[in-house]
Amino acid sequence: MMTQKQKTTMIYFVPTLIMVFAVLGNLFSKEFNWSPADFLIAGILLFGTAIIIDLIRRIVKNKTYKILLCIVVLFILILTGVELAVGLFGTPFAGS
Repeated sequence: MMTQKQKTTMIYFVPTLIMVFAVLGNLFSKEFNWSPADFLIAGILLFGTAIIIDLIRRIVKNKTYKILLCIVVLFILILTGVELAVGLFGTPFAGS
């Protein structure tokens, strides 16, 4: 069983790991071409999501609601990322 501190550490470790892979990909691959603004936006999205999930985990007491809210937050993150990357919905923020 994980302690509260371990759970919190894991919540913030995952976005950090994703950002490290993005930096390494940008350094060593020619196909991976992110600007500093791309890293800033990705960091805001990933760590913002981690903060929201951490708050949900601390505030919501019902386990079912906690899981459901976390799934909704992750789904919104995925939809936002897809929209920024390829413009799935055609908003002005689309990357294509």
